[in-house]
Amino acid sequence: MWWLYQAAMAGALLLAGPFLLIWRGRHYLETLSGRLGGGSSAVRPGALWIHAVSVGEVGVAATLARALPADIPLVVTTVTPTGQARARAALAGRAEVAYLPFDLGFAIRRFWRRFEPRALVLVEGDFWPLVLRTAKRRGLPIVVVNGRVSDRGVSRLDRLGALRRPLLGPVDRFAVQTAGDRDRLAALGVPAERIVVTGNVKYDIPAPSAAPDLLALVERLAGERPVLIAGSTMGGEEEQVLAAFAAAGGGDAALLVLAPRHPERWDAVEALVRAAGFAVRRRSAGPGPETERPAVVLLDSMGELAGLYAAARGAFVGGTLVSTGGHNPIEPARFGIAVAAGPAMENFREIAEQFDDARAWRRVASAAELGEVFAEWLREPARAHELGARAAALVDSNRGALERTLALLAPYLRGNAA
Repeated sequence: MWWLYQAAMAGALLLAGPFLLIWRGRHYLETLSGRLGGGSSAVRPGALWIHAVSVGEVGVAATLARALPADIPLVVTTVTPTGQARARAALAGRAEVAYLPFDLGFAIRRFWRRFEPRALVLVEGDFWPLVLRTAKRRGLPIVVVNGRVSDRGVSRLDRLGALRRPLLGPVDRFAVQTAGDRDRLAALGVPAERIVVTGNVKYDIPAPSAAPDLLALVERLAGERPVLIAGSTMGGEEEQVLAAFAAAGGGDAALLVLAPRHPERWDAVEALVRAAGFAVRRRSAGPGPETERPAVVLLDSMGELAGLYAAARGAFVGGTLVSTGGHNPIEPARFGIAVAAGPAMENFREIAEQFDDARAWRRVASAAELGEVFAEWLREPARAHELGARAAALVDSNRGALERTLALLAPYLRGNAA
């Protein structure tokens, strides 16, 4: 069965290869060796291996890493290039950062020879059957932290039937965010004694500081105008955000910082902004003239959005006006600014319900509704401040998951330290 699985995986990679090379050729060529398990290592054998798929999971991994004893060696893996960049910036000097190897036997064996990990911690999930099987055969404890199981995830796993056993069976403990996640795992056949509700570590991630030069740039370009941010936007969403911004007064009323989720879309989004009739300034363009007054700043940089929320009067959470599952609203909320989001929050359902119950944000279903919210925040800053205060209070009231997660990991950490 495992040879058949590896043959299918290799075939899928070969079929996808030409498309990946056309789409992100330079990136995938540069990282191919790491994805095949190659490279050197500066971390000593016996490291705690933390796997974090992309940017959101890396934030949790970095928070864990900073809270762990300094003498425990760490290796952190990611899948996406954005996650890799964020991990290297956030964990410099604390952890070795690498790509997760392809789920192929020879690649995983090379990875093991490179790092010789002693335990595997999966942030939120991301189950690769051959990685898990290899870890279990080598005696590694496997723990999921900050775990979540969406409705979509339950449906996919349920359709697998007995084939989900290699995905969930090797995991020793599931530390999940909510009782709903616990119940969904139990419905998939995971024994209750292997599941514990610890809360969402994302509530415990400390608020980052904005890059000083970026903050100075945005403040200068805004002048007397308030700042609105549309963060982690997805394809098909920027047009709606720009329409909403125009309805709220456009560049005469505010400066919009537009931060697309994926770097490969930066050029296309700039073209959209210009086509909408707005003067746009890219973050990467340098200082520029003192008299410059664009309507939109395109944040074409990695890892700078989270800290910049502090400079805004209000923020729209991207990925929520299109059906992509949403993004994390805690990032802007912890700064006490007004937050708005669309209806698509399937990937953060419990968090969305908490924000709904606390009236800690505004929900919008269209560009027109978002435009009305933007206009309200610009016209009545006191109401925006009140909304932001409720969001910050919600974040504060949900802290504590990090401490509970560290307590759960303690037995595995003692083995690593030894």
